[in-house]
Amino acid sequence: MLGQAVAAAATRLHHEVLAPSGAELDVTDPAAVREDLAAFAPAAIINCAAWTDVDGAESHEAEALAVNGEGAGTVARAAAAFGARIVHVSTDYVFDGAAREPYAEDHPVAPVGAYGRTKPSGEQAVAAAAEDHAIVRTAWLFGAGGRNFVDTILGLAAERDELEVVADQVGSPTWTGHLAPALVEVAERRDTGILHAAGAGRCSWYELAVEAIDRAGLLCRVVPTTAARFPRPAPRPAFSVLGRTRKESPVLPPWQEGLAGHLAAKVPTGAGGKA
Repeated sequence: MLGQAVAAAATRLHHEVLAPSGAELDVTDPAAVREDLAAFAPAAIINCAAWTDVDGAESHEAEALAVNGEGAGTVARAAAAFGARIVHVSTDYVFDGAAREPYAEDHPVAPVGAYGRTKPSGEQAVAAAAEDHAIVRTAWLFGAGGRNFVDTILGLAAERDELEVVADQVGSPTWTGHLAPALVEVAERRDTGILHAAGAGRCSWYELAVEAIDRAGLLCRVVPTTAARFPRPAPRPAFSVLGRTRKESPVLPPWQEGLAGHLAAKVPTGAGGKA
């Protein structure tokens, strides 16, 4: 989902782009990574490869760590060897959700689940491997080309008269259409360290669902509920709003604008409907 958006954004900005899929390049294979980089000789790498199955990571933490931790380090070491800048994508799930104010870039990490534990390992591996690096944490991604909360909710709302959606988890929804060009910009610069980039503002999953259904013009009642009513294999942070205290951290538009952009992109040219 994010990788496709990044490749499209970089191409629009007139960069020459190599964007292998996971099937084409295994980031846990150092020899394959070095071979690809040697052939392409990139000036910068934006690493969007990740194990993103949060619930699956609970029972497959070693496999998730191989991609999110060791794989991140493999890509960063190869980047450093070839003199390429590395931009690594991380997550709000590195935090425990106990805060009540947005998390700053330097706030101590304290993940509550297996997926969250694998991501700081990747951050540390990248920082140790490459001097010219940026680690960009983002949150609650949605966009074309992959499974995401917004599209799932819209699909359910088209089939049902009522939905229950969790209202006691709060975060920063982020459209890949806004994040992708920001990542390309970070790759073009020389700012290093940890940066935060997420849709401006905050909301609960319930509020995001209400806004998406309303903007899509669907008739479905949304009922707020609690995370305890819908237990999942992996715990989620109750509060994972990302703050921006470094001037180098990209400023993204409000999450509502991202939602509008995503829905507009889903409507074929000339079609009606709210967007």
